[in-house]
Amino acid sequence: MTDQAQGATAATGAGEAPRLTILTQYIKDLSFENPNAPVIFAQLKGQPQIQVNVDVAASRLQEKLAEVAIRLKLEAKAEDKTAFILELDYAGLCALSGNPSTEEAERLYLVDGAQMLFPFARAILANQTRDGGFQPLLLAPLDFAQLYLQRKAKGSAAAPPAGTA
Repeated sequence: MTDQAQGATAATGAGEAPRLTILTQYIKDLSFENPNAPVIFAQLKGQPQIQVNVDVAASRLQEKLAEVAIRLKLEAKAEDKTAFILELDYAGLCALSGNPSTEEAERLYLVDGAQMLFPFARAILANQTRDGGFQPLLLAPLDFAQLYLQRKAKGSAAAPPAGTA
């Protein structure tokens, strides 16, 4: 390769837009509780009321490598009884390419990474609720960009501690 070709290749790599790639994904923790079975099935009329809590975190492992984890907690109630409690920590090992700024890396992990992992977490939730005796729960797509902006506005994502992104 000529010096000119090497320079062009280096310039292309330096100007490359940062990208996030998921190297692997996995369940870190999964819990399904059906505390009022079998009575709840006889008493359940219609769909239970479901409260959904979502959190996304990124833990930097190396300069351009981090674990992105989506934490979902669903609590379903029918009248005053708990129908089920489902907790899922679903994570992926994510690598960055290019040279993103710290803030850009944070956004890539917490928004893009979460968006790529979510469909798989959603399928696990649907299967768990079905296997627990309820209708499969299909969560609507989540707006991780909006969640990220809300966290930034509250200041909780603005300055990640060392070792996180």
